[in-house]
Amino acid sequence: MNQKRGNVWLAACGLVVDKKGRWLVVKKKYGGAKGQWTLPAGFVEAGETVDEAVKREVLEETGIVCHINGLLGMRTGVIDEMISDNMILFLCTPENTTLHIEEHEIDSASWMAPEDLAYDENASLILKEIMTTGILPLQKERTGFHPGPQFGYTAYKLFL
Repeated sequence: MNQKRGNVWLAACGLVVDKKGRWLVVKKKYGGAKGQWTLPAGFVEAGETVDEAVKREVLEETGIVCHINGLLGMRTGVIDEMISDNMILFLCTPENTTLHIEEHEIDSASWMAPEDLAYDENASLILKEIMTTGILPLQKERTGFHPGPQFGYTAYKLFL
């Protein structure tokens, strides 16, 4: 287990869908999803919001600049009865489609049609579940307000 993250993990991932309806998928070189098609994802870093983290992770892993359309869902679980593992899923739109993979972490990346992924034995559970449940309705980003100085927020957003 990664001790530097403590016992509560927060990650962000993006379902990036291009104008042709294809999904951006990656195969990681490590972890539980090693060798499976899954979504670009990674841990939230100190000083960033989860939506900033997903944009950073998609860019780092694939070279794709993306924009957030809304909150798609959440995955949460407990590892070894000790680590709270949480991931926020966003639906995103790409600004570009030319892939530049981060070779240290990513084995391959591709734009794939969801119907092709549905029959791919290497598609991860999360991809198959998104295909089953669909991608709407989305929770949209709301900004422009602040709950008060007593909290000390330097960034504040709601997805409702």
